[in-house]
Amino acid sequence: MISAANPLVLVGAGNMGGAMLNGWLEAGTDPATIVVLDPKPSGAMAARLAAAGVRCEASAPEGLVAGILMLAVKPQIMDAVLPGLTGLVGPKTVSLSIAAGKTIAYFEERLGGAVVRTIPNTPAMVGRGITGAVANAAVSAEAKAEIDTLLSVCGPVEWVEDEALIDSITAVSGSGPAYVFYVVECMAEAGRKCGLPADLAMRLARATVTGAGELMHQSPDDAAVLRQNVTSPNGTTAAALAVLMAEDGLQPVFDAALQAAADRSRELAG
Repeated sequence: MISAANPLVLVGAGNMGGAMLNGWLEAGTDPATIVVLDPKPSGAMAARLAAAGVRCEASAPEGLVAGILMLAVKPQIMDAVLPGLTGLVGPKTVSLSIAAGKTIAYFEERLGGAVVRTIPNTPAMVGRGITGAVANAAVSAEAKAEIDTLLSVCGPVEWVEDEALIDSITAVSGSGPAYVFYVVECMAEAGRKCGLPADLAMRLARATVTGAGELMHQSPDDAAVLRQNVTSPNGTTAAALAVLMAEDGLQPVFDAALQAAADRSRELAG
C-alpha cells in the first residue's frame, strides 16, 4: 500500500513518532517510502533523517498523496494541524492516529475515508511498547495487516472491534507506564523510611521493577504464579502482601485510578 509514489507520511517526529520512525528504519523499511512532516524536528531527529535519507518537510507538499497518513502530534494541536493535511488524503489513504481522545468520527469528519485509531504507550521508545487499535469499516484487510506490521516495530498490537474499548486500553496500558513509575517512587520512599539512603532505595526499587518486568516478559507463567513463586509461607513477602492484598489494599486503589483514567479519556473524546 505504501510506495515512493504514495508514501507513509509521518506527521510529527517527536517522542512517539520518532520511536516509530526508528523502528521502521531498523526493520528495513525503504526510506524512499517515508516522508516526515515536522516544522521543527529536534537536532538529533534532523540528523537521523538526513543520515537515513528520509525526506522531511515543514508542511504538506503539493501533489503528494499518502498511502498511510500517520498522525503523531499532540491532541491539543490536532485541530490546527489537520486542515493543512487534507490534500494528502486520496481515495486509498488510511489515516492512522496515535492521539489520545480523538475518535474515529473526529477524523472521518475532517479527513474522510479509512481511519485507524490507536493508543500506544511510551515503552515504544525502547521497542517494548504495546498498542491498542481499532479500524473503521473503510479499512481493508490488506491495509490493516500493513498497519499492524508498522505498529509492531515497537511492540505487540491488540486490535479491538469496539472503539469504546480504547478508553479502557488507555487506562490500562496507555497511561499505565506512569503508574509503574509511581510505584517505583513509592517503593523507594518506603525504603528510605525503613532506613535506607534515598539514592540506594531508588536504585533498589528501579532494578527490582525493571528486573521483575523482564522476568515476566520472558516467563510463560501468569503474573499470579510469578507472585506466588516469590512468596514463602509466613515469610517477609507474605507479610507485605497481606497489606497490599487486603480488602482496602491496592486493588480498590487501582480500580478507582483506572476508572478515572477511562472516564477522562471519554471526556476528552467529547
